Amino acid sequence: MKVKLDQAVKMFFGNSSLEMVYLEAVGNALDAGATKITIRISADSYSQTDTLRILIGDNGEGFTDERYNKFSNLFDVEEKSHKGLGRLVYLYYFKKTSITSFYSDTKKREFDFTATFKEEDAKVTDVEKRHPGSTLEMNGYTLSKLAQHNFIRPEYLKNRLLKEFYSRLYQFKQENKDISITVTSIIDNEKTEEVLKNSDMPQLESVELETKLDLFSKLLLHFSITKVENDQTSLIAAVSVDNRTVKLDIIAKENILIGYSMVFLLYSDWFIGKMNSDRTALEITEPEMKSIQTIFRNKVASIIEERVPTVKKQHEKIQNQLVNRYPHLSGYFQADSIGFASNADILQNAQEQFFKAQKELLDATSLTDEQYEKSIELSARSLTEYILFRQMTIDKLKNSSSQNSEAELHNLFAAMKVQFDKNNASEDLYRNNVWLLDDKYMTYEAVLSDREMSELIKFITEDNGLLRDDDRPDIALVFSNDPDNSKVFDVVMVELKKRGISLEENMKTVTQLEKRARKLMKYYNNKIQRIWYYGIIEFNEEVELALTGEYKELYSSGKMYYREVKVAIQKTPEIILPIGVFIWDIDAVIKDADSRNSAFLNLIKSKFIVSSS
Repeated sequence: MKVKLDQAVKMFFGNSSLEMVYLEAVGNALDAGATKITIRISADSYSQTDTLRILIGDNGEGFTDERYNKFSNLFDVEEKSHKGLGRLVYLYYFKKTSITSFYSDTKKREFDFTATFKEEDAKVTDVEKRHPGSTLEMNGYTLSKLAQHNFIRPEYLKNRLLKEFYSRLYQFKQENKDISITVTSIIDNEKTEEVLKNSDMPQLESVELETKLDLFSKLLLHFSITKVENDQTSLIAAVSVDNRTVKLDIIAKENILIGYSMVFLLYSDWFIGKMNSDRTALEITEPEMKSIQTIFRNKVASIIEERVPTVKKQHEKIQNQLVNRYPHLSGYFQADSIGFASNADILQNAQEQFFKAQKELLDATSLTDEQYEKSIELSARSLTEYILFRQMTIDKLKNSSSQNSEAELHNLFAAMKVQFDKNNASEDLYRNNVWLLDDKYMTYEAVLSDREMSELIKFITEDNGLLRDDDRPDIALVFSNDPDNSKVFDVVMVELKKRGISLEENMKTVTQLEKRARKLMKYYNNKIQRIWYYGIIEFNEEVELALTGEYKELYSSGKMYYREVKVAIQKTPEIILPIGVFIWDIDAVIKDADSRNSAFLNLIKSKFIVSSS
């Protein structure tokens, strides 16, 4: 061997998996003309990897002199479809692979494939005439544990081998050459066995696809769609490359049709030699890959819709669900991908197309009539996107529980530790959700979320000489009747409590509001003309009983109570002022916000759905 093996192993197979050992051994056996291949796996348990032993045998022509010379020299290949690297994967997972091979009727070759392997290490002896074949015995597993138990389970390995070699096994079937691969495991004294036979494979139909990839190479699709029991549902969608089958993502797992076994294989001479070194992926450009996926998926879609008529209704249902949930993206969803690509990918692509259209208009120095019409459409979609964001925020509040911290709830109303100013309102739309309280609160001078009291008073009074006051109200909103001329403000103070706390903790809200009132009321009728105080808590029978009598219940979609509280803001001379305190059930806040937002959402949704249809 002319290359330092331990370094070559790390270079070419650092991202491999144990299943590559089986795939390489079976691929070599098929190259050697084998028709019967056996894989025997044993271990004391799944966790005792030091006892793992794999024995792979075949009835191929064996390690003839020519085949042994190629094995002994990396990169020694005659065809583009071979890489000359595969056997290195044995060394990645096992310290030693002992190989015994019978060939040329009376020859036996034995050698150990290790990191120190040399071509002259093999021992060749004469034996009595017998059938050719090779056995590989792998010992000394190099890793501390199995990445997946499936890698030593016959059922998984049978399906993995089928997917890897489907095109080749099918080719042998067409040539009337029967192949069988038997996988047996004895783990923890429990024996299981699976047999893969190419004679069991279904007959495939064939159709030629139009492509601009290569003027000289045809693109052929071989396929089969068979009705099966639900537990036998399967899908193989792949490209045949270098005698291997490379999976191509054209149908997402979530869209596999239950009750059908489907095979779609794409063949072309154009793919020859385009496999990477560890045979795990195609080595082609991203545009080439997208082109192949589009051609492949479109043809597969038409075949499935023709053979399984009910699938068209399912795809229409998925499309309606997407439009209903994301009406602002209606018209941007790729119809030929719906029901095949994942909904996440379809949504992402539609979003990208939407952003692209927005950017094109925003970059335009002047608008044509057509662009003007488009700008109106995009504005409507942008508004819908914001309404949808609001609805998702409302839904998060709906799903909140006692497991959510007060900080988590607070951040849904407004990002903590932030002061929002009116000049940046459009940039803060997705961080400042005070509209949850009332949509009129979207027109503010400033919103202080978990900011110090002294910062609030400084904003109102413009007094830079104030002493620091690190008391932090949850949310403070500042408004002005006449932003251009008036320096007199309206103020809304909000205290928020998490769900599931005690009555005593909830009623502290009133104390906190009174505390903030004492500091703010000094500026009443001077810098402040009106103040509202809101405590948002979770209501229950105990809370309502405590509020009843002192508080008056007000109208809303849920529960809200109100009372005037007298607050002393100065002792000498004594000054006592009344303040209005609202105690608001958090579920009422959610219901009110949901009612307001649903009105917008339903109106916009109806317009988009009409436009889409």
